Amino acid sequence: MNRFKTSSKAGARSPFAGCAVFVAALGVMVFLIVFSVITLLRQFDAIVKFTGEKPVPVEVSSLDNREAVLIGLAERLETFRQQLADREPAALALTAEDINLVIAAYEPFRELRGTLRVVSLEGGTLRLAIAFPLNGKPRLARQGETGWISSTPRYLNGLLVARPALLKGELVLQLDALKVPGSQVPGEFVAQMSPYRISERYLSDPVLGPAMAQLTGVGMADGKLVLTCKPAAAPVAALGKAQVDRASRRMFLILGLVVCGFLALAATLVFFGRRRTARHFS
Repeated sequence: MNRFKTSSKAGARSPFAGCAVFVAALGVMVFLIVFSVITLLRQFDAIVKFTGEKPVPVEVSSLDNREAVLIGLAERLETFRQQLADREPAALALTAEDINLVIAAYEPFRELRGTLRVVSLEGGTLRLAIAFPLNGKPRLARQGETGWISSTPRYLNGLLVARPALLKGELVLQLDALKVPGSQVPGEFVAQMSPYRISERYLSDPVLGPAMAQLTGVGMADGKLVLTCKPAAAPVAALGKAQVDRASRRMFLILGLVVCGFLALAATLVFFGRRRTARHFS
């Protein structure tokens, strides 16, 4: 009889415990949805304050009557590529105009034309004029647009000040500042954008990808961007893991706190539910 009574109590407690967990899970899910929507809307409202509706044209270097300069640049690039392929010590120094000519002349860099230009190389930093497209506030798609949700693009027009670095065989930019005329860019946005993976799109390129993977150093010297390869050395300018994605780390922290809150709420509901059921059957 006692055994049957104990079993009945356990059975009576189980439905309430399951219900409590379900209610808690549903509450957390609703909270996450609402929290995500509010966060995104606040982010879009903040972005509007320092972005424009149209891109500010960024100059593209002219190639007219530059045959001699382009030939010399092509020879230097090919020599550097061949040294990398042969796994020999190599170094390539590029001026601001060299980089701008590469963007203007070489097809793999066509996406950067009109959106990025090196203004100067000074003080260990690159100063880049940019006109980057960003996603605007979500809205219902109009006729002719794909999908149900679309957005009106915004443009980040300004000056990017950054330091070059290497990250797992990839050239990235550590942002020092982001200057937009007439606006103040929040530090959180700059931190979220750094490191800026400007060369991520080239990792799968059959020429640029393997070449970047062999670099062991990148830096600034005498107003030039210097790429180096020392086959016996490990990359010296690689970023630490803690610097790779600060935004993701913050997001994981928030999600961790939410999950802990969910577990605490579920445990509390189950505990009081069992006490209530035990008093009912006692």
